[in-house]
Amino acid sequence: MPSAAPRQYMPSLIPGAALARVGSGMPQERLARVAARRTFVDMKQRFMRAVGGVTGSRGEWLRYQVRHANDPVDLWLLRGAVFAALPVREPESRRMRLDLHRALDTVFPDSGDIDEMLPL
Repeated sequence: MPSAAPRQYMPSLIPGAALARVGSGMPQERLARVAARRTFVDMKQRFMRAVGGVTGSRGEWLRYQVRHANDPVDLWLLRGAVFAALPVREPESRRMRLDLHRALDTVFPDSGDIDEMLPL
């Protein structure tokens, strides 16, 4: 069974077809893309600050993963590992956790943690 193409893979397109796929490049579309990119970069920097103090191979792995994240969803998938690596009782760690929660809530507004147990 053939494997799926990587997410970054984009088949060669005929000239002009790429513009048709992403829109005509109206100013409001470009502004929206720039705003989305800035939000992602801000969130990525927050994640990098959070994992900056994590030591050992776990810290190295987390920094590598965050550094290579290309999409907000990549950071969303790493959130559990990042929160697990941050010490619970340290005040700076608590601030980092709160900051990360705010950043995630900005990008994923309906992503609140589930407080109650749900049946399988």
